[in-house]
Amino acid sequence: MSARAHSLIQLSVAGALLTLAVAAPPAAAGQGHAVPLRIATYNIHAGTGSDGVFDLDRQAAALRALDADVIGLQEVDVHWGERSQGLDVAGELARRLGMRVSFAPIYSLDPVTAGSPRREYGVAVLSRFPVRSEANHEITRLSTQDENPVPAPAPGFGEVTLKVRGVPVQVFVTHLDYRADPAVRVAQVADTRRIMARERAARPGARQVLLGDFNAEPSAPELGPLWRELRDAGAGTGGTYPAAAPEKRIDYVAVGRGVRVREAAVPEEAAASDHRPVVADVSLTRG
Repeated sequence: MSARAHSLIQLSVAGALLTLAVAAPPAAAGQGHAVPLRIATYNIHAGTGSDGVFDLDRQAAALRALDADVIGLQEVDVHWGERSQGLDVAGELARRLGMRVSFAPIYSLDPVTAGSPRREYGVAVLSRFPVRSEANHEITRLSTQDENPVPAPAPGFGEVTLKVRGVPVQVFVTHLDYRADPAVRVAQVADTRRIMARERAARPGARQVLLGDFNAEPSAPELGPLWRELRDAGAGTGGTYPAAAPEKRIDYVAVGRGVRVREAAVPEEAAASDHRPVVADVSLTRG
């Protein structure tokens, strides 16, 4: 073979390889792409609607209509008592929606009848994605079950870790104190920030979402510290409570660094609970 022919062959091979390199996506192409996620929060009032009627079918339909990938629930009964027909409301809703569930009790009490399940009440996360890990953190609470309560650490600040198309996401769900005096909420916000910072440090690169009924409006001074690390995804949307004719917005989807809010709304669901849900479409950045 002549030197000229050999050179031509080398050029042809090099050109073909260059063409393949340009046409083929790089191995890490997905790393720069944002991942869409729809998240929601809903205080479900233990399955009872604004009309005072317990109706889990109606509530499941309201949740299904959100078409959310991840939903934080508050006021969740698990074998609590007659008001929710003794049902495991968290498990029932998960089954009807075909989602995974993680339940974090605030209260776990002995059953009235020996041998029956424990009576539990708390918060939960429903997820279309597998739950990689879960935790029930303690924050300051003023118990509604004690006759003379004092602020003290108690469980019911739930966390699940998910992997959403390769992106680790820490989802927290909470229900802050309802009393007019903000003192307990002040302590709860401090606890929340401390726990979320610790969990963030333990899993660098994980995206964080906080869902819940904060029992305070966005401009409330006690919520101010939260907005240093988090963004209120529902800013500018309508009220969430009371559901029939909302007067204030106290339910939140809040997102951390690396989570971009595309759109948020308060659906006009006035019957399934005494609160309205909040739903947000977000994008998760990678890396």
